[in-house]
Amino acid sequence: MNYDDSPQEADFRQALRSWLRDNIPTEEPSPDDEEAHVAFTNEWHKKLFAGGWLGLTWPEHAGGRGLSPVYEGIFNEELGAANAPPAPGNFGFLAKAILGFGTEEQAARFLPTMLKGEERWCQGFSEPGAGSDLAALRTRADLDGDHYVVNGQKVWTTFAKWADWCLLLARTDQEAPKHKGISALVVRMDTPGITVRPLHMINDNTELAEVFFDDVVVPADQLIGRPGDGWNIAMRTFAYERGPAEIGSIARGERRLHNLEAAAAKGKYGESPEVGVRLARTYMYLEVLRLQVLRSLSQQVKHGVPGPEGSADKLIMIRFEQDLPRVEMDLEGAAPALGEDDETLHEYLYSRAVSIYGGTAQVQKNIIAQRVLGMPRA
Repeated sequence: MNYDDSPQEADFRQALRSWLRDNIPTEEPSPDDEEAHVAFTNEWHKKLFAGGWLGLTWPEHAGGRGLSPVYEGIFNEELGAANAPPAPGNFGFLAKAILGFGTEEQAARFLPTMLKGEERWCQGFSEPGAGSDLAALRTRADLDGDHYVVNGQKVWTTFAKWADWCLLLARTDQEAPKHKGISALVVRMDTPGITVRPLHMINDNTELAEVFFDDVVVPADQLIGRPGDGWNIAMRTFAYERGPAEIGSIARGERRLHNLEAAAAKGKYGESPEVGVRLARTYMYLEVLRLQVLRSLSQQVKHGVPGPEGSADKLIMIRFEQDLPRVEMDLEGAAPALGEDDETLHEYLYSRAVSIYGGTAQVQKNIIAQRVLGMPRA
């Protein structure tokens, strides 16, 4: 395939570069200050929206620009090249559930505030005992007249303590086979009966949480799709969530590599040629990821939605996102372990989760084996 920009893509890239030169924030809060960092991310979200750089692939009636998915790849490349903060994380792939399955009324209600950064969202999928085997979830939503009553527990819910809304999977048919009795609801996080308990992670972060639902009343018109559509909605959401272009992996990774390269150029890591070798290898992983993302985005142009081949993107992303913090740790020497470089240590510890969230590496290999290569399950 041809990886060069079309004239229209080249114009888009140039316009974005020009905008970034004038709009990249000059100071960021420490990652240790979660509240300040969330506020910073929200402001960056709103600034990107005001510039017209979010919702690139959303249809125009939903507030987007109706562009090809390839533009998402260009967007993330340029954020990384400019050493800019990455785009906000999960709103893009959660919006795909509403765009693909929601009603016109639901799209009109939820998408504009999501796109503008006026309301924040979390994803209520995983449960204790239903992580990789999501179809085993036990949270239930029982229809009672014009509303559902939700009871259950979610875990590993990212940004739950800051979210206004949750895209929730719950079992609405207790008798159906486990993949078929699941539905998707959108739930306000300040609804009575919801309790959020932050989880203290190994890197001192508390962005993840447990969420408990005790007789939570959810209007029936907040069901996304039809009863029983939850599994298909989850698979559509995961297909986008596993895409590095959707979650900004390239931009984040390139930014960190730029910082390492700049420090190495100033002699911070000594004169050993091994430093250059390590950085070059990590750049190689990034370039493989970038080209694979462009290939996958081109397939989306052809087929309309991501296919199972996206699991290969996730596996390549895992390799890059776990190699980069390993290199950072090695170059920084003893400082992270001695508490003199918390950010590097935190990035390394957090990277262990990359092979778990959005579907484990083992799940991705099974998807490739069965749905791409056609191998038998046994």
